[in-house]
Amino acid sequence: MYTAIKGIYENGVLTFLEPVPDVYKSEVLVTFLSEKQPSSSPQDRVPGGLLRLDHLKGKTLSLPDDFNDPLDDLEDYM
Repeated sequence: MYTAIKGIYENGVLTFLEPVPDVYKSEVLVTFLSEKQPSSSPQDRVPGGLLRLDHLKGKTLSLPDDFNDPLDDLEDYM
């Protein structure tokens, strides 16, 4: 049987906001619902997202004329 209890985790301490049922011993599953605070410095930033494209700002990008043409390697599947 599963019982959910709301609580707050802060600075390594878990504080329950509801009374805990009378349980002698039980397995516990903890799920964190909120995300980490956003990092303030570029060194702490996780790679990815649109920010990684910043170095392309102001550059001209072009696609080849045959970009949307079917690929010869996939000819057997079409």
